[in-house]
Amino acid sequence: MFRSMLQRFSAWLRRFMYGRCGVDQLNIFLLVAAVVLNLIALLLSRLGAVCAVIGMVVNLSSYGVLIWYLYRALSRNLEKRILENRRFLTWKSRITDRQNRYYRCPNCKQTVRVPRGRGKICVKCPKCSEKFIRKS
Repeated sequence: MFRSMLQRFSAWLRRFMYGRCGVDQLNIFLLVAAVVLNLIALLLSRLGAVCAVIGMVVNLSSYGVLIWYLYRALSRNLEKRILENRRFLTWKSRITDRQNRYYRCPNCKQTVRVPRGRGKICVKCPKCSEKFIRKS
């Protein structure tokens, strides 16, 4: 009896999630951020009256992040969610990239990647051939 009930629930959940975004890297990051914010709020609420008010604000923001997580996970607009995840992954790779620096061309706003540790260099934009000097 329990097994058939579990199978029915599993089938219902599969039908419900069909065509929805589900969990991707941005959602995992949002879930971890919400848990961390909730732990920070818990610690701040134990420290005193002023910290308790700050903790309450941090706790409310963690609930906002959780609502954003659920909205993204249950969304049927896959194109926008994929685009959001791609932007997040680009941002994450830029932060974790220790070998390159990223600059924007002042003329066409194209992102240009240059190697770190070369001092002041003249950067040439590959799109518009604008030259500008930056410290790498």
